[in-house]
Amino acid sequence: MSGEAKGRTIMGAVVSLDGYIAHDDESVGPLFDWYGNGDVEWRFSEDEEYPFHTTQASRDFMQAVYPRIGAVVIGRRLFDHTDGWGGVPAAGDHVFVVTHAPPTDWAYAGTAPFTFVTDGVEAAIILAREFAGDRDVDVAAGEIGGQALRLGLIDQVVMNVVPVVFGAGRPFFGAMGSGDTVTLADPSRVVQGDRVTHLLYDVVGTTPREPRRENGTLAWAPGEQD
Repeated sequence: MSGEAKGRTIMGAVVSLDGYIAHDDESVGPLFDWYGNGDVEWRFSEDEEYPFHTTQASRDFMQAVYPRIGAVVIGRRLFDHTDGWGGVPAAGDHVFVVTHAPPTDWAYAGTAPFTFVTDGVEAAIILAREFAGDRDVDVAAGEIGGQALRLGLIDQVVMNVVPVVFGAGRPFFGAMGSGDTVTLADPSRVVQGDRVTHLLYDVVGTTPREPRRENGTLAWAPGEQD
């Protein structure tokens, strides 16, 4: 293992009490109401156009957990739903999109800091980690995050739990199969906001793997838990 500093790979999202990040039609109901129900105005960076208005507790948690996002990994479904946020990353400096084929008619192709990865989740996280360096990589919850978690590529899981029950929808951990068990530590942070409870877990039931290149080919090597 080299002595170089490296960032974390985080999987997180806002989630309903029964584990869904959206309805099947992508609507999110009251999941994000807490973004605007407090009296503390703040931004992750000065470049953000719209501020959050949350409780002080929510602000402190979010700024402690997400202080240094360098890159984001998402799936094609989220990319299409948001139209790639108009070519501007919602967080970090670069977005890596896991997809079977890059879009052919995206208005911001070639100019936006987006890379379309057709080699799968592992390859996308390798590229994101290389780009981020000692900063963190944020992996979207859902199918992409769930795959990464089961492959041992996630260091921490962040769940911002809203007290609402959807009953069905898009699961936070994706489509878990029989035997797909991942063990998390007790939460290292538990913070109560207004209409949201913030939870931070370290992943302990898998062995995260560190990215490497062999003769120019993407590969993974067994790593150690930080």
